[in-house]
Amino acid sequence: MATSNCRDFGIENINAFRVNENIHDFSNLIKDYKHRLKTTAEKCSRSYPSGIVEYDEYYPAKSRDIIDQIDCLLAQHYGFTHEELDFIINYDNKYRMGKELDNGEENEK
Repeated sequence: MATSNCRDFGIENINAFRVNENIHDFSNLIKDYKHRLKTTAEKCSRSYPSGIVEYDEYYPAKSRDIIDQIDCLLAQHYGFTHEELDFIINYDNKYRMGKELDNGEENEK
């Protein structure tokens, strides 16, 4: 089980996530995802009165292609319909980037 405050979800959380090893493709995708997170992470630091804190910032959006593949595999495993999978994959676009997408659609009309 992994929990997060949706802000501080680090590589330790990713490494703690276990999958059924019978799903070979899923295991490989998770490895690819972990690797991408590590290679696209940026070293950051903040200064506090008590000293400097150094940390890595992870950008899951840079792994969108792998996340979509994971979603597809899970949808197949759990028997989701095409409509359910489409909802999952496009959730970010529809609800988190809605204004940007609306502007793009208006320009196309």
